[in-house]
Amino acid sequence: MVTKLQKPLNILSMLAQIDDPRIERTKKHRLLDILFIGLVATMCGCNTWVDVVRFAKAKNGWFKRYIRLSGGVPSHDTFCRVFRILKAPVLEACFREWLHSLHEATGGGQIAIDGKTLANSFAKASGQSALHLLCAWSVKARVVLGQEATDQKSNEITAIPALLEQLELKGSLVTIDAMGCQTDIAKKIHEGRGDYVLALKANHPTLHEAVSDAFVAVAEETSEAKGVRRMKVVDESGDRRDEREYIVMPVPKDLPGRENWPGLQSVGMVVRRRITPTGETGEVRYYLSSLPAKVREFATAVRSHWSIENTLHWSLDVTFSEDKSRIHKGEGPEVVAWLRRLVLSIMKQDTSMKESLRGKRFILGWDDQALERMLASFNRN
Repeated sequence: MVTKLQKPLNILSMLAQIDDPRIERTKKHRLLDILFIGLVATMCGCNTWVDVVRFAKAKNGWFKRYIRLSGGVPSHDTFCRVFRILKAPVLEACFREWLHSLHEATGGGQIAIDGKTLANSFAKASGQSALHLLCAWSVKARVVLGQEATDQKSNEITAIPALLEQLELKGSLVTIDAMGCQTDIAKKIHEGRGDYVLALKANHPTLHEAVSDAFVAVAEETSEAKGVRRMKVVDESGDRRDEREYIVMPVPKDLPGRENWPGLQSVGMVVRRRITPTGETGEVRYYLSSLPAKVREFATAVRSHWSIENTLHWSLDVTFSEDKSRIHKGEGPEVVAWLRRLVLSIMKQDTSMKESLRGKRFILGWDDQALERMLASFNRN
């Protein structure tokens, strides 16, 4: 007896666009079935291929409402082999329009770019190093807009331009840590009609010293220097006190090499002081920006940048156990990493469940109606 299929989901239509890289005679299971099971199982709390198979067998009846599963539930070896030969950019391209539409629907705004190493994706036997992924994160929409793989953090400089090529930069503010503070990257953002706030460290020693000296000169002036804006924020939690002072000013006319930074309008400084019962620590950071010298905009950009670390990377490790994953063969680490980021992006859009991501994954695994609502809400437009 053949189960009558439910009305197709948009997400199934999009997955169906992905070309199957396998040889025809080796196919026992449809690629669509494998992809749909992998995505839904990841959404419902599965972090390994063995768990995915267990989940699919337990939910066999539910899955047959949407896919044929004429070959039964694939084995964990099948999932491993298929995801090993898929290409992350192919999978990513199918969802790019939807993800970018979410970013645009929130008014565009800030795109934070930062890297993360998948700690256990290395393979000693073959000499393969751990995969390092560079991600573009829409701060307002809370979705991943793109990812670019490198074999080590030092290669971020070459990966960032490739990642920027995937993005619609017009009207967006791009924030990147010190590795991305490069003239070519600033030029690419400026040419895309976007703005930037780039962290500046000692990898540009002359420029770093000049910006530091400019702020020292401002601090030594008895009256407020023209165009300098300041703002102080204090956060207290228990016996800990965090103080952050944001200072921004128009780019000094004598700043060495300022002509090499297209669109450069201001420089910023953040002075942070943390006081705890065990003592006091502090740090000073400098920034280059194409924004005018407006301190609230600068402070918001700097603070919001770390949502990629606190919201995306932290969730991937704590909720999806990404750093514990031993998937390391072929394209598998990058493809599955993209799958996790897609699932996280989908779940971040849901407002019907007042739960953490971990709580949502449990509920979706237990409650078929909640899972169907989540999948039905997936819309390309």
